[in-house]
Amino acid sequence: MKSNYKWLIPGAVLLASLGLAGCDVEKTEEGSLPDVEVEGGKMPAYDVDAPDVDVGTEEKTVTVPDVDVNMPEDDEPDMGEPVEPAPAPKN
Repeated sequence: MKSNYKWLIPGAVLLASLGLAGCDVEKTEEGSLPDVEVEGGKMPAYDVDAPDVDVGTEEKTVTVPDVDVNMPEDDEPDMGEPVEPAPAPKN
């Protein structure tokens, strides 16, 4: 059974955008930030026990398969029979 709610979110976005498009907003007076006094403080202390991680290098030998590529002798790729272009329509 297919969900009947697949248009719920797009419909809600559409209704919200239509509601916002219908508003006319004008600034009637200037605003200002409040006066705030700040005094010194103290940062919290943390005790962190990080794990010990040993990072090193190790030499490995990887066997890579030998791949032979046979390219066509001419400059055109082998794509089958050539196709003639369709004639231009006559007026």
